Amino acid sequence: MGRILIADDEQDVVWALRRSLRAAGHEVITAKDGAGMLALARRHPPDLFVLDITMPTLDGFQVLRRLRGDPGLAAIPVLFLSARSTVEDRVKGLDAGGDDYLIKPFDLRELQARIRALLRRDQRGTVRHSSRIAISPLVMDALTRELRVGDKAVHVTPIEFDLLYLFMSHPRETFSYEDLLQLVWGYSPDAGGSSVVRWHIKRLRDKLEADPHRPVYIRTMSGHGYGLGEGLTAERREQQRARRGGATAPVAASPDSRRIVSLPPLSA
Repeated sequence: MGRILIADDEQDVVWALRRSLRAAGHEVITAKDGAGMLALARRHPPDLFVLDITMPTLDGFQVLRRLRGDPGLAAIPVLFLSARSTVEDRVKGLDAGGDDYLIKPFDLRELQARIRALLRRDQRGTVRHSSRIAISPLVMDALTRELRVGDKAVHVTPIEFDLLYLFMSHPRETFSYEDLLQLVWGYSPDAGGSSVVRWHIKRLRDKLEADPHRPVYIRTMSGHGYGLGEGLTAERREQQRARRGGATAPVAASPDSRRIVSLPPLSA
């Protein structure tokens, strides 16, 4: 179980969440606005934020930007919980760095399932094999959670980092929406949510690709899913051949199954 920090100005919602989550064994801390949440987060860093959007003082989007800018809090997953149901609002929440978005009114059982999945994603075991993956020009460091494209450092959200880490750890595989929801988000295969996957892939391409409409690093296999771009998989094969021939090449992590490994949090 984990420590969950909730920010919502609707006290009946807070009461129901506190009661349900404590019954499930979680430690629950609550705030009635965004400023209060930030103050509590710094004193009592949680394992998960549950964040309303429409609040006094600071709204949910403003709070999330501050969380993602704080090295001690940036890696903690955020679940948006809001009555705002338009596509634009969901897109804005995910674009700001949210990990998931649940619309009010909601079923407490679905909320519990999503919280369990987000906590599992952050509570898996340590990284096995090398913590550094390099497939030119991409270099990922799982310990510092840094991503570089050539000499350029690229800022990505925790979910975006985990997606790319999965692709680079398994350069020859294609992952369906169901695979990604299960391996990266920790959801059951039938949970749905392909739009969440598509949006995070889009944001990752926007940050990595010279032309996001003609992606090089993350390929789409129509009707099948996503995987590492063909040029990068060819680069990986060249690295492996070089290693077999005794030359030095960047070492990539090679987990022994398709299950994504968990990654350490950002350094404070």
